[in-house]
Amino acid sequence: MIAVGRVCVKIAGRDAGMKCIVTEVIDNNYVRIVGETRSRKCNITHLEPLNQRVDLKGSSETAIKKALADAGINLRVSKPKKTAAQSRAQKKA
Repeated sequence: MIAVGRVCVKIAGRDAGMKCIVTEVIDNNYVRIVGETRSRKCNITHLEPLNQRVDLKGSSETAIKKALADAGINLRVSKPKKTAAQSRAQKKA
């Protein structure tokens, strides 16, 4: 049921209600996901599979971005973390 390319909705955790795509099946309990959620390993019980499925021709970043665009899912972009030196300099200013 859960296979590579399956579109799912997270039903647990802080990303609940967001869509994602399965990019890798790790074992019987875990998969790797990417999409509106954080890109990470996820328990299968925390996912609700949808009827949609996209064709992932490769695991490259461009192939995944194209598949997400075809499915109408926005890719979550993380903000760059500030280094300690930047934080101290901003505090002094």
